[in-house]
Amino acid sequence: MTAAGPLLLALSITALAWGVQGKKQVSGSAALYLGQPRDTWRPLIHIAVNLTKIRDIKSSFQFRTYDPEGAIFYGDTKNGRDWFVLSLKDGVPLMQISRSGVLVNVAGGPKLNDGRWHTLELSNHGHFVILDVDGSHGLVVGLQSNTIEEVISGSLRLALGGILIPKESLFVKFEPQMDACVREGSWLNLSIPWEMEVDELRPCYQTIRPGSFFPGNGLAIVNASVLQTDLERSVTMELWGDFTKMDGTILSIGTPGHALTLALSANNNTKKVTLLLGGHVVILKENFKRLEMTFGSDSLEVRHGGHEANEILSPMKHAGLLNKLRESHIAIGGLLGEDNVGSRFLTGCLEKVRIQGKDVDLDRADKHWSISSHSCPM
Repeated sequence: MTAAGPLLLALSITALAWGVQGKKQVSGSAALYLGQPRDTWRPLIHIAVNLTKIRDIKSSFQFRTYDPEGAIFYGDTKNGRDWFVLSLKDGVPLMQISRSGVLVNVAGGPKLNDGRWHTLELSNHGHFVILDVDGSHGLVVGLQSNTIEEVISGSLRLALGGILIPKESLFVKFEPQMDACVREGSWLNLSIPWEMEVDELRPCYQTIRPGSFFPGNGLAIVNASVLQTDLERSVTMELWGDFTKMDGTILSIGTPGHALTLALSANNNTKKVTLLLGGHVVILKENFKRLEMTFGSDSLEVRHGGHEANEILSPMKHAGLLNKLRESHIAIGGLLGEDNVGSRFLTGCLEKVRIQGKDVDLDRADKHWSISSHSCPM
């Protein structure tokens, strides 16, 4: 597996951050990785300015992601009574605005989770808020009411990657965590630094491709609810990627306090993939980019590279495999229960993880901070 590759503007971020009363600050134009771990709804950076100092009601920035959902930009006045949120949902921009008790939400425009850099510009024109994407109108929101009052004094708060109000205030709910990058921000033509909510900023990869990247530092535990299916049916798991470039534990399944039900690992030196299930050991040597495992009540079918079952493990040593599976935890990128010492955490890119035909979103998993949910470096 090759190294992560060059990191975008890493040195500039380090140079721009400094301590002020225990808090660090950063330029609003720096390259920022929004997926950095923190409390779920907590912004990555934020700023507060006096409204009388604002001369330009326009902000612009570049944005890149493969993630379909998450918080991008937030602003408020009156200490959060009036607020604005820009996010992605299903890859499409979503704007929610609350002003003097009037709440409006609009979704539309082009899908932005294509892994390309897009220039976004937000501006206020009277009763309208306009989002331009790459120089064209992406979304226009009008807001007018007799109860709305113009705010010309007080404080304006801005935030990236989260919100400063209770999530219950939102009209449209969404998953806030986002594997995305923002750079070259110009926020209301202000030059003052932003306050960081983390000790150090994690830089962006220079170039990316779709997938989940595991740098060998930890694992992700998937909620077992993804396996709550009809007891009469089998359960199918699919793993996509270049297995010859992976090293370490890819997948493990087990019940707390008991021996592992299954472990799948790759060896970058031998180019072999090993599957352990009970007393069975299966060595997969061929080059392949898709591995499918179908669990029955007392059997496991393994397919790789084609449509026919390459391995069928049946009958199993213990019946009730499917029921045991539904009571288990699923770890991606490591062995359940292992600590950081001596662990063979996965190094590599998983392009897709699917269970029962549905993509597994690692933003919703309990994962190590180093794992990127939707992008891999090239």
